[in-house]
Amino acid sequence: MRTETAKPSFRIRYWLVALIVLAIYIWSFLGIEFGGLTENAGRDFATIVRGLFNPDWGYVYIPEGEDLIRGLLDTLAISIIGTFISAILCVPFAFWAATNMSRFSWVSGSGKFMLSFIRTFPEIIMAIIFIKAVGPGAYAGVLALGLHSIGMLGKLYSEAIENLDLGPTEALTACGANRLQVLWFAVIPQVLPHFFSFALYRFEINIRSASILGLIGAGGIGAPLILALEARAWDRVGVILLGIIVMVTIIDIISTSIRRKLV
Repeated sequence: MRTETAKPSFRIRYWLVALIVLAIYIWSFLGIEFGGLTENAGRDFATIVRGLFNPDWGYVYIPEGEDLIRGLLDTLAISIIGTFISAILCVPFAFWAATNMSRFSWVSGSGKFMLSFIRTFPEIIMAIIFIKAVGPGAYAGVLALGLHSIGMLGKLYSEAIENLDLGPTEALTACGANRLQVLWFAVIPQVLPHFFSFALYRFEINIRSASILGLIGAGGIGAPLILALEARAWDRVGVILLGIIVMVTIIDIISTSIRRKLV
């Protein structure tokens, strides 16, 4: 009898949730003003597609000036330095936010709040702030990625610390080891592989973010990309996008294989 009575109530909840989701979608679409296509939409779209599929291969390498390879290398350097800075600086925040590293809940709670506060600001907002502070260029991009990544990596690091095996720590404590020795010989060896894995994962994200930050003047391949878009040089846009896709794909493959070996 219980199963028979439970099925109708489950169906009612299911359809109620479905109706609410459908109502949200309808409300969202009704809020979008669609003015229709322009007269030259078809011709402009064909021009864009023609340019994207006929890349400007001469832009790949230009000995005397800015080219695709230099832009991709700048993006890669910004991502590497930004990830390295955040991977080091977020470690104290991670131990601060870990619940099993403090006797008082308010200590870890304040650490979690600080990491959430850092994650609140998107990379592009931080990049705009740093561009105003230090000027446009790769330095602003490194600072933006490094600071923003602290929030995400600190959260992941703290979760890894909270999930560690307490057996070795209890054994060292019973043998008379102090807190620093317990941290060095029991905690760090357990969480270090996870730290490296999370840092590589964040590096993959920073590669994509660095490409976007260049659009607002934070260095990297984004700067020539926005210039090509403004000039409607779709053949150059095509080769830049192709270079970004190839670089991101290669890094994803390498990073995934390394992370599988670490964890």
